[in-house]
Amino acid sequence: MIQINQKYMGKKIILLAAVIVVLIILFAGSFFTGQAKSDYSIVYLSTGEVYIGKLDTFPGFELTGGYVFQVVPDLSDPKKSNFQLNAVKEALWSPEKLHFVESNVVFYGQLSVESAIAKKLLEQEEQKSSEKK
Repeated sequence: MIQINQKYMGKKIILLAAVIVVLIILFAGSFFTGQAKSDYSIVYLSTGEVYIGKLDTFPGFELTGGYVFQVVPDLSDPKKSNFQLNAVKEALWSPEKLHFVESNVVFYGQLSVESAIAKKLLEQEEQKSSEKK
């Protein structure tokens, strides 16, 4: 009777080890494949506002280093629109972090390093770090 339990425990351990190996392989595969991502995410709210910054989703939606993405009319041609990023820290209320109510978030996701916004933000970060030196 004891031998049967030992065989059962041995099989259970082997099965558990196999599941762990498969999970590690899946995690590593999802981490190293696909499009490169930047540290920046986009958050689209039900109000139509769009924020870009470094997003943490646990324990709640928290954005640091945020920018408001806005569409503004082109002054030279009223039929055209331009886009601009305004740093949240430059607002009158200047918060260090933004906390979003999850039910107001329509979608969110990481920006690709190839996106125009990610390139612009990376360029700004590099300029700031070179100015500090």
